[in-house]
Amino acid sequence: MLGVEQWAEIRRLKHVERLTQREISRRTGIHRDTIRRALSSPGPPSYGPRPPQASKLDDYRGEIERLLSEEATLSGVRIREQIAELGYAGGKTILDDYLRELRPRYLRPRTFQRTNYRPGELCQFDLCEPRREIPVGWGQLRRGFIVTAELPYSRAFAGALVFSKQWADIAWGMNRCLTRLGALPKKLVWDREGAIHAGGGRPTQDFAAYCGQLPAGWVILDPGDCQAKGALERTHRFVHGNFEAGRSFANPLDFQAQLDQWSDRINERVHRTTRAVVAERLELEREQMRPLPAKLPDADCRWVARIAPQPYLRFDRNDYSLDPRLVGRRVEIAATQREITAVALDTGELCARHARVFAGALTFTDPAHQQALDQLRSERTGRRAPEVEIRPLERYDRLIPA
Repeated sequence: MLGVEQWAEIRRLKHVERLTQREISRRTGIHRDTIRRALSSPGPPSYGPRPPQASKLDDYRGEIERLLSEEATLSGVRIREQIAELGYAGGKTILDDYLRELRPRYLRPRTFQRTNYRPGELCQFDLCEPRREIPVGWGQLRRGFIVTAELPYSRAFAGALVFSKQWADIAWGMNRCLTRLGALPKKLVWDREGAIHAGGGRPTQDFAAYCGQLPAGWVILDPGDCQAKGALERTHRFVHGNFEAGRSFANPLDFQAQLDQWSDRINERVHRTTRAVVAERLELEREQMRPLPAKLPDADCRWVARIAPQPYLRFDRNDYSLDPRLVGRRVEIAATQREITAVALDTGELCARHARVFAGALTFTDPAHQQALDQLRSERTGRRAPEVEIRPLERYDRLIPA
């Protein structure tokens, strides 16, 4: 096969160096017949695609087109099953290659246009799952989620680490993101998360109440319409590739601290799309936004329970002790991201306060609760704990000389 460079060299040797075809063949090692054809050709050699050969798929193209005309999203596996019943014995690859070229003719094309955002109009929210599990202590790892927020006008970003998709965690994450952004947008944009979307494009009662307390409007996206918040989706790729890559985390607090530092740094950069410094654009956007309320909506997880004879409450896979002297009475339990408290409904006295732990299958007993439990047990059985004399150390020094 003669290449273009060889063809050009043959013509140079003939017309510039004035060599014979025999001498050209001697110097280049190319057969004289090939040299003769190269000299007679006015243009460089080109080798086009070979003529198509018969395929095992040819007899079934009409059936494939009929199936796609009825349902354009029909999978290749199902199409292969259908034509196999008609006698198709070919492979999967040639069918997939043909469907890749044919299917766009039957799908309704979707086009996009550039979107211009008004300052303070929207704040896009989403959940981004870290690629690695987070160390949570006690030698355990746990799957986490980042509640992410971005103002599409300034491209200012904020994030908060949570460990579930329940409403209390998502609300806490939104509160933290809004606090870091420093102002209140007109509308909050979410996709159809279970804690946000009640069905039919309507918000859940918790989310509607949250927006009403801010107050702010909401936009719940259509199913499968992640492109509607493409600014935040692109930032998620940035989080995975720039924040997570090459980092290690000691615990959830360390993860959040590093995330905050990284967010501050990227908010100081010149954004590739807006060609402006994010922080400077954020200052301009805040002038068009409303200030945050003095108290953000309550994001604690609250419920009422009656203290069982075994005075423990179970929350997030762990057991936390309660005051055994309040057995049988009802308490209101409040769980935040940092602690778990329980207060008696009738008297208002505190019956438990524990630091929240995100590791699982653990039991935490307050020493005061254990002491009260031992005292109640001794009173019930009539047995008192033995009293042990505590002797001064000087007495032992006299008995055992140095």
